[in-house]
Amino acid sequence: MGTEHFDDAGVFQIRDDLALVQTVDFFTPIVDDPFIFGQIAAANALSDIYAMGGRPLTCLNIISFPKDQPAELMGAILAGGENKAREAGALIVGGHSISDEQLSFGMAVTGEINPKRILTNCGAKVGDILILTKPIGTGVLTTARREDRIDDKVLQPALDAMLQLHAPALHLLQTYEINALTDITGFSLLGHAKQMAEASGVSILLDHSRIPLFPEVERLIEAGVTTRANRTNWEYVKSSVTGEEQIPKTRLQALLDPQSSGPLLISIPKKYGDEFVIASKEVGFQYTTIIGHVTELREKTKISLVAH
Repeated sequence: MGTEHFDDAGVFQIRDDLALVQTVDFFTPIVDDPFIFGQIAAANALSDIYAMGGRPLTCLNIISFPKDQPAELMGAILAGGENKAREAGALIVGGHSISDEQLSFGMAVTGEINPKRILTNCGAKVGDILILTKPIGTGVLTTARREDRIDDKVLQPALDAMLQLHAPALHLLQTYEINALTDITGFSLLGHAKQMAEASGVSILLDHSRIPLFPEVERLIEAGVTTRANRTNWEYVKSSVTGEEQIPKTRLQALLDPQSSGPLLISIPKKYGDEFVIASKEVGFQYTTIIGHVTELREKTKISLVAH
């Protein structure tokens, strides 16, 4: 499994009952605290393995670091990454660094999976319901914090969510009949939903009023806080979306917000939906919500936005 359907990771089969899952992700700091930044970047990379139904095994650090910054800063970032890798039960086996004006950090992660139990973004079926495991809005909130428009207390719920690994939900993903799965990161909820719809040959109906947002997200968007990625995400999805003119602009921008270590978007048979939501909340994902369902393909429309 490679790049054909914008899946979250590549999969290479070793034998009938074993395959490797591989991914890589890194980005520039989104918070000031270097240890927390390292944790978030690692959690973000590890999330791709969980989004395929896999278990992380090993990690390689990837860091670009300015010459004029103290070595202690790099140490704190790497320590944060190691902290999350250990929490995931994975081992850091090395990495690579370069000297650059722009600081960035992330990981290449290798995991394992049974080839017969791979979860992809291309199996959504008509009648499935769609479940989101975390609120969205991390891009807006981290941008607002860097601009001193909010304090740490307002940012904290987003930090907690970004630091939360999907490891506790892995057994649920392997137990229930999951038809399609992806994690929401830089392409935004609408971008990743579009990819799922295209890969599965279906359309998706999202009830925007049910999609959980972090506190203050819409207020901050109304005040003019967005990211550059909002514009590129809209260019990416606009030809595939209907109903956007019927919803508040702040809500639409929230659905275009790029996420770091974001939620999982799960397509699951309707009969399991409520049960899965309850089980997900029991393992710590308190905001798990049914946000829509899968419909037959409607010409060029991949995503319909409604409110019930």
